[in-house]
Amino acid sequence: MAQDATRRARTGWPVLASLKAYRAGALPADLVAGLTLAAIAIPEQMATARLGGFAPQIGFFAFIAGSVGFALLGANRFLSCGADSTITPIFAGGLALLAATGSPEYQTFAVALALLVGILLVASGLFRLGGIANLLSVPVTVGFLVGISVHILVSQLPGVLGLPAPSGPMLAKLAVLAGELGHANIFTVVIGLGVLAVVAGCAAISEKIPGALIALIAATVAVIAADLEAKGVHVVGAVPATLPTPSLPEISPEKWARLIPLSLLIAIVVMVQTAAVTRAFPSDPEKPADVDRDFLGAGCGSLLSGLFGAFPVNASPPRTGIVSETGGRSQLAGLFAAAIVLALLAFGASLLQHVPEAALGGILLFVALRIIRFGQIALIYRQSLAEFLLIVATAAAIIVLPIEQGVALGIALSLLHGIWSITRARLVEFERVPATTIWWPASPHHAGERTSGVAVVGFQAPLTFLNAASFRADMQQLLQTRTPAPRLLVLEANSIPEIDFTAAQTLRELFKICAETGVTVAVARLESLRAQAAFERFGIYEVLPRDHIFHSVHEAIEALGGGKG
Repeated sequence: MAQDATRRARTGWPVLASLKAYRAGALPADLVAGLTLAAIAIPEQMATARLGGFAPQIGFFAFIAGSVGFALLGANRFLSCGADSTITPIFAGGLALLAATGSPEYQTFAVALALLVGILLVASGLFRLGGIANLLSVPVTVGFLVGISVHILVSQLPGVLGLPAPSGPMLAKLAVLAGELGHANIFTVVIGLGVLAVVAGCAAISEKIPGALIALIAATVAVIAADLEAKGVHVVGAVPATLPTPSLPEISPEKWARLIPLSLLIAIVVMVQTAAVTRAFPSDPEKPADVDRDFLGAGCGSLLSGLFGAFPVNASPPRTGIVSETGGRSQLAGLFAAAIVLALLAFGASLLQHVPEAALGGILLFVALRIIRFGQIALIYRQSLAEFLLIVATAAAIIVLPIEQGVALGIALSLLHGIWSITRARLVEFERVPATTIWWPASPHHAGERTSGVAVVGFQAPLTFLNAASFRADMQQLLQTRTPAPRLLVLEANSIPEIDFTAAQTLRELFKICAETGVTVAVARLESLRAQAAFERFGIYEVLPRDHIFHSVHEAIEALGGGKG
């Protein structure tokens, strides 16, 4: 089996998959898309690096590494991988508990974290664990983004207002900022809100317009022309003209171990977002997205990012959309954008030293407001109050608690929501559609017929320890209260994809009780291969004859003499 896995890995995940059958005629489109991507990415990567407490060039390193890594092993033709504002507040909050933000140790921990996240993502791709991307339900994901948005907004307000960044919990920071509003620097405020307005205005006109770059250049020119540094406007400062060089972090095994929980958390979030992006922008709309292979690409990007001295990277929905909308045909667009950023690092880093920090804050304010899915929140509120409360609970946890704990609680809430959904499944009675042999769940919306002495029931969920007790209670109540008492009980099993040990024992006991009370049992449409295997593995055929398994309810009723079906 190991050889088969290796063979699949070699044939299923070729290097530079997006360039397979590439034609030279697509090169101009990729160059245009790459140029547009670079114009969007340069200010965004600087701002995201600042969000995490890193120097601007570290954000560029992350973008170059993410672009090269994904191009090497990823499958999606459009996906842009690099520094991302969704995961940056999470790992920055976790790293701040281990070292002072901006310190050399903080940077070392970030590098180690990128390597761990890369390893986890590559492993998830190799072992085809794409299902992990479904750990977060839509309401939890929406609440998660609301919480992350609030963190970004609060973290950037001091820079936009020209105030010292307060410390402490989120609500305490807001209280301090509210009390200091009277001391805000008017020049800084104008720059920050002006950049926000320009970026938002350009986005409203067309996503192809590099509003962030336009606003950043305008703000930088204003700082130089009006000598705003002398008036309290803080700037990025000197950006070293250094190129990324491979290296490994030197930390003790104990410190590596302390990063494992945070790396698992970041890897799950990256999987969820990468899967969402690759499904939203498929390489071929007629084929399913290869999520597992894209995990490999994102993992390779994080590994290279760690080797280049940066932090974990993630798939970016807006940047991926830009590549797709500007006509990009392959990962050459991302590689071309990475080459432009590399050239900026090598020859134009001095151009960045007068960039005002408030401008980067304005860009991040736009990002924070944009990731809140207001439309989905309103839709969920109208259609499912319980799931709307799940949004509120997830957002509140991320806002009030330390951010990494809030995200972990959000994942736990998503899993609990899934478990709760399974536990809600109850036994359903079936009725025959008049003038047919079709048996259908009873409903007040259509007429149905029953056969005297026959009870047909179904269960529309996996039958597991989570709902076995309620299944048994419902079944016993039906047998005891049905008038006249059924002589034949047919379990329509089409909607039971899985049966675990606990549920199998429940079935055995129920089938024994039926036999003792003179009720014949049949199972119809046991179509799931896993459910069939459970019947064999757990010895259900010891209490249910094999010839009581039928392809349809009608066939079961005909064969076992319960009357015409």
